[in-house]
Amino acid sequence: MSKRNNWTHLIAGGVSGMVASTVTYPLDVIKTRMQSDVFETSFRNRHGTRISSRFLESWFVLRRIYGSEGVRPLFSGLLPTLCGAIPARAINFYVYANSKMILKESFFNGAENSYVHLLAAVNAGLVTATITNPIWMVKTRLQLQPGNNPGEYRGALHCLRELVKKEGVSSLYRGLSASYLGVTESTLQWVLYEYFKRELVSVSREWSGELAMEELQNFAPLASAAVAKIVATTVTYPHEVLRTRLRQAPTSTGTKYTSLTQCFTAVLSREGAIAFYSGLGPHLFRVVPSAVIVFGVYEYLIRLL
Repeated sequence: MSKRNNWTHLIAGGVSGMVASTVTYPLDVIKTRMQSDVFETSFRNRHGTRISSRFLESWFVLRRIYGSEGVRPLFSGLLPTLCGAIPARAINFYVYANSKMILKESFFNGAENSYVHLLAAVNAGLVTATITNPIWMVKTRLQLQPGNNPGEYRGALHCLRELVKKEGVSSLYRGLSASYLGVTESTLQWVLYEYFKRELVSVSREWSGELAMEELQNFAPLASAAVAKIVATTVTYPHEVLRTRLRQAPTSTGTKYTSLTQCFTAVLSREGAIAFYSGLGPHLFRVVPSAVIVFGVYEYLIRLL
């Protein structure tokens, strides 16, 4: 793979992440709030009802946020999200493409297979999670801050300074263990994406020959990305809730969640297993079209560049 091709994956990944994150961001805010027990308690006290994990509840939360806080909170944390999404997608696609190339050339005689996709996806996920975790930490804190009462964080940079000042540099990596656990999602998504895309091409060739290949180049990535994301997200979603809980601001009695295992045990004992799927509805409604946009834009730019 040439240096030019390397930069192509980096650029295509970054642009696709920027487009997808901006379009679907309000649903990410709703999802994060539904995952947080701090917002759950505040919401119940204000509105006399509990947030459930059902899909339709996301629209109820959306109306309540808009009615009581306005439009601004729906885009709170967008700057750190873009600062994270652009390099995260760029790094992920870049590392994945290069890892795949190195693995297949070094160990599989130049042939791609599921083992190559699996190992490349794991490597890309671990590298991306480690580099971008501080950005997601800032984004989560800003999303959990009510828009009509900004509190102690006046913006992304101020939030970053306050975190380091009051909670230490290590606070920027809070939730990293859950992010590493979440690498299973990106790994499963990459493997399923490659598999579905390959099968679609194979079936199309059998049924329609090469005439349908141009149309398939546009359709296969979109369909494959949607199905792969639905499966991967549903299977691995509990890590999203654990990560949000670990990144919450400390309470008056101290940090409520201190480790991945302690957080898991506490949530399970107090709220039950259903809590691990809080916000799944709006999350799927956001990440599925986001995945379609990401992979669609990425594949298009790869062909264009």
